[in-house]
Amino acid sequence: MDIHVEGPRLNNAAVCEPILRALPQWFGIESATQEYIRSTDTLPTLIASVDGQAAGFLSIKQHNPYSAEIYVMAVLPQYHRQGIGRALVDAAERHLREQNVEYLQVKTLGTAHPDPGYAKTRQFYLAVGFRPLEELEDLWGPNPCLLMVKRL
Repeated sequence: MDIHVEGPRLNNAAVCEPILRALPQWFGIESATQEYIRSTDTLPTLIASVDGQAAGFLSIKQHNPYSAEIYVMAVLPQYHRQGIGRALVDAAERHLREQNVEYLQVKTLGTAHPDPGYAKTRQFYLAVGFRPLEELEDLWGPNPCLLMVKRL
């Protein structure tokens, strides 16, 4: 399988929305999904393609000259565990290193919540070098938020 990553670029909602909609177990809150769709138009976004078809994306939010965040990332279910997520993270890291960014963070559902899909998400981020920093109880209402970080 040949994975091709393009970007980062802006104005990607039309490409990213179908990917988000294919993942209701992760993106099932409509107001949050709408925000993620809007963000892919305004934040630098990388698109991963397989055989010319968009298979996943990753949007970057830079907080200051030293740190950035994986604001949203999604890969079509049929492409899970095939290297697309890793290719997107690697491309984002290369881009951010070129900008002299030192730290990359990601927020995901915390370990205090038993969701098995997010357990896989946390395992993925651990596998690509992120480490848990803090589990925040107040950020997302009743859902715990795990803040993970990686030094670039």
